[in-house]
Amino acid sequence: MNYTALPGFVEQKESFGETTITIDAAHIRTACAYAREELGFEMLVDLVATDYLGWGSKGVSGYIATASGRDINFPSTQGLQTLPAVKPKRFSVSYHLLALRQPPVRVRLQCWLDDGDELPSVISVWPTADWHERETYDMLGITFDGHPHMRRLLMEDDWDGHPLRKDYPIGGEPVRFSDAE
Repeated sequence: MNYTALPGFVEQKESFGETTITIDAAHIRTACAYAREELGFEMLVDLVATDYLGWGSKGVSGYIATASGRDINFPSTQGLQTLPAVKPKRFSVSYHLLALRQPPVRVRLQCWLDDGDELPSVISVWPTADWHERETYDMLGITFDGHPHMRRLLMEDDWDGHPLRKDYPIGGEPVRFSDAE
């Protein structure tokens, strides 16, 4: 299927049996409304954000593949190593949509944004986006313009930072053993 009529269309990719349509971040609400009303994607299955901080820079391992596939249980630098493609911005936000027809059709609308950028809320298109957007804000700090109550969902209200960001400090309490003085 050709999705070039979606508002804010940037590109369409087919990979591993999945369709990903990149949408300009400013047009994601209108693209989602068009997908629902004109293309029949009645259901927002999930909204997922990913932090690509440092992606493609020195120290990031490449993908390892062999003729029989990729073995994630055996890390090494052998095989047909390729470097990961450079990402356009730090964060990707993917909207996984489902059209409930026979056969069902799935598609991913994806947009890219930098730290501090806002996305338009899609609650007006799919009310279930309320929790998805709040979780994305809570875990990664991505805010959604027009969200009626953008506040933390999982972490305490006074929690400092966003735990799924790559620059979130990893720390913890030191372990005290019983025989230690």
